[in-house]
Amino acid sequence: MTPARTRATAPAVPLSDRTLRDLPPDVSVPDYDRAALRPGIVHVGVGGFHRAHQAVYLDELARLGETGWGVVGVGLHSREIGEVLAGQDRLWTVVERSVDGDRATVVGALTRYLYGPDDPEAVLAALTDGGTRVVTLTITGTGYRVDAHTGEFDADDPHVAHDLEDPGTPETVFGYLVEALRRRREAGTAPFTVLSCDNMQSNGAAARSAVVSFARLRDEDLADWIDANVAFPSSMVDRITPSTTPEDRDAVARETGVDDRWPVVTEPFRQWVVEDAFCNGRPPLERVGVRFVDDVSPYETVKTRLLNAGHCAIAYLGYLAGHRTTADVMADPVFRGFLTRLMAEEIAPGLPEVPGVDLDGYQATLLDRLANPRMADQLARLGRRGSSKIPNYLLPSVRAAMEDGRPHRLLCLAVAGWLRFLRGSDYAGEEVPIQGPRPDLVPVAREAGGDARPLLSERAVFDHVGQDPRFAGCVQRALTALDRQGPREVIEEFLADGGGA
Repeated sequence: MTPARTRATAPAVPLSDRTLRDLPPDVSVPDYDRAALRPGIVHVGVGGFHRAHQAVYLDELARLGETGWGVVGVGLHSREIGEVLAGQDRLWTVVERSVDGDRATVVGALTRYLYGPDDPEAVLAALTDGGTRVVTLTITGTGYRVDAHTGEFDADDPHVAHDLEDPGTPETVFGYLVEALRRRREAGTAPFTVLSCDNMQSNGAAARSAVVSFARLRDEDLADWIDANVAFPSSMVDRITPSTTPEDRDAVARETGVDDRWPVVTEPFRQWVVEDAFCNGRPPLERVGVRFVDDVSPYETVKTRLLNAGHCAIAYLGYLAGHRTTADVMADPVFRGFLTRLMAEEIAPGLPEVPGVDLDGYQATLLDRLANPRMADQLARLGRRGSSKIPNYLLPSVRAAMEDGRPHRLLCLAVAGWLRFLRGSDYAGEEVPIQGPRPDLVPVAREAGGDARPLLSERAVFDHVGQDPRFAGCVQRALTALDRQGPREVIEEFLADGGGA
């Protein structure tokens, strides 16, 4: 790992297959024959996280001589990433930033990139190809269109309607998967495994529900066949990967000597835990650090309730307090103390024991990761989709604490921070960035003002817990305190008061 620095040598080298040997010697490049890679995986959603996570593991596997698991990337919404990658032979640079320095790696696992709207038949051909044994997904948690409480698929969408009417030219991921599986079934080709790599609990169940439900709208027999024959393992993924900015691109060129039009900047830490339930073979990713287990749920519970809930806790309160990045928040001793005690006193006591996971050590690692000043994630990004993150990440710990009679005051404060954020402006009247699937909550929050009840009655977010007087009263007191004074002052007050509801 080299220290962060600006190279005083020749200009950065444009990234391509031809220039790999011209890159600086401390940049790790593929040492395998990329032309010999055989695509075994189709991945839908070639965003920054996939390029910093799953693709890195598969690149490392190829470097060990496992060349049967190349990746065909599929995009349904972004033509631009395909154009950029095509211009540099489907290569990109992953830069791991730590406080000690940078490590730059060129990833070469992508064999093709297909943009669905331009050529849906090419995508279907890749999915139908007998060499495709696994389809991986990073389509975001809301992309599955599965209700978090009922598990039911929401088919009320014009793109879903299109795919049911014209299955040969799909527009949704479900349309592509179901049509490809139908073709494989008719051809006598074994089905592929559908592996969700999205940051959500029980993502395998969500993927199964979405795909099978969509198939049932087309053909009951096909749906039954998919349900019986296609594997939908769950997985838990973890690696902080902010969106790449133009400044990141310039910094990568200066500091690594690689002229990459769309690099990925990430942290050194990474984790991938996968349910070992595949229907048509799988890559031997255990060789590069992936943990295959019988049950992913305890691992994802620990991760989502600590890391993802921690993101929610600092995103809204931190932004309202004037902070803009995770590094800013964690450099503030009041906020660091808040997150430390939130995890240790109100979340960790309700977590399961997980083989190989030291909860105290894991919390300390999370605090260090979030404090990394060279990997400062934007609070605005972490605050997106609060209406799905709050119920998935924070409320389970609230329920567990209430059931056990444990303190949950800091959890309520984190929820109140989101309610205050939803009004759309900070304490100076400046607009705050609200992005998510429920924009209708913003006028509700504005009209309600300091009254938490209208938002807590939104059952799609809070389910029955929003009407529990223990929780509702706790959130109301926190929201009232936030209206009376700033987030930092409220946190200091709450921490000084100690435990309690």
